Amino acid sequence: MDLEARKYEFIQKLFNVNETLFEKLETIINKEAKEPKRISLEQYNKEIDEAIEDVENGNFYTQDEARKIASQW
Repeated sequence: MDLEARKYEFIQKLFNVNETLFEKLETIINKEAKEPKRISLEQYNKEIDEAIEDVENGNFYTQDEARKIASQW
């Protein structure tokens, strides 16, 4: 499947994701477009701290939940 077809298929799948997943995908895409490929050590540490905070606040999927979500793609 060529890139254009994959993009079209991905867009079709976006119509079926919940708001939380959509926001996460949107954040990833926006970060990728704005940030340079390499990040500073400070940014790296900040992202680690944010990830730890997310886990501590229960903002994560278990492996089983991730598999279930992925199976719906």
